[in-house]
Amino acid sequence: MNIKRMPRLLSLLLLPLAFVACNKSGPASDGNSPGGAKAPLTIGVAFETLQTEAWVAGFEKIKSECARQNIKMLEAIADGDASRQFQQVRNFINLKVDGIIIVPKDAKTVIPMIKAANAAHIPIVLYNRSPDPSDAKYYVVTADNFTLTRDTVAHLLGQARQAGGKHKAMILIGDLGDINAIGRRDGFDAALKGQEDLIEVVARVPTEWNQEKAQAGVVNALQAHPDISFIFTSSDFMFPSIQSALKSVGRWKKAGEPGHVWLAGFDGDATAYQLMREGYVDATGVQDFYFESEAAVKAIVDLKAGREVPQKIPDPGFLIHQGNLKELAPRMWGAQMKK
Repeated sequence: MNIKRMPRLLSLLLLPLAFVACNKSGPASDGNSPGGAKAPLTIGVAFETLQTEAWVAGFEKIKSECARQNIKMLEAIADGDASRQFQQVRNFINLKVDGIIIVPKDAKTVIPMIKAANAAHIPIVLYNRSPDPSDAKYYVVTADNFTLTRDTVAHLLGQARQAGGKHKAMILIGDLGDINAIGRRDGFDAALKGQEDLIEVVARVPTEWNQEKAQAGVVNALQAHPDISFIFTSSDFMFPSIQSALKSVGRWKKAGEPGHVWLAGFDGDATAYQLMREGYVDATGVQDFYFESEAAVKAIVDLKAGREVPQKIPDPGFLIHQGNLKELAPRMWGAQMKK
């Protein structure tokens, strides 16, 4: 996730807009309109929050994809409140939408929402976050957090090995109530397995996706281990915390400069792109939010048309690094947000 915080004002402005149709439409219809023409589909889109660049990028792409296909889109932003999100899903159900796309707050609280949609025979697609195991029926579009993290860290390990020496490493771990954070942690550990001659992990910083907690953890880790030279963050949105902490001890150096700390992340946000352009960040695993948004809308359209849809629609994402930055930047959602 995601993930540079957007201004609080954005959230406040968007909350009153819950259930506003992107083309000013009303409730979903029964599929028929005067004159025998088939009415457009209506999709309810419920996001946990829009206070991250990642969610904004995905939300805006869903909106544009709905507009492109003449689909009515109803909007709901829960502002991190699972109870509010459940009520928003119930409202979508009462409006008889044709499908629901949801970014849930977490893997547990979304299960009753899925079951409510199931009871109403409304297909529901989870966006970028899978639920805990249950008998509820859903579809999910999400990145392979484990594999993309493993490959990103493996690339950084290759760079560190070429530089020579042994490195002390730190990982910033996300909220472990989020299955995405677990996948990224496990991918990091898998990449380092068998690399004990090169890397010693001396700090595991719990962040709970909180910028202030991340910065305090990095500061403490650098005080305890001032020679840390390898850092992976489970989300790019925590790069500013890392930057501030490294600057405070004179360790914020570009690649190739003496004392450079190897840095890699996950998401592909605008901050990561800018820091890569400037030479400070070495690599990041990019979630393809544009693909995920298109795939989520397509899943609803296909289901309503009676076509088969796989339960899990994988976003393979891609690794971007200093060697392929120019080539792959056009596919990186954070690079497009910088324009």
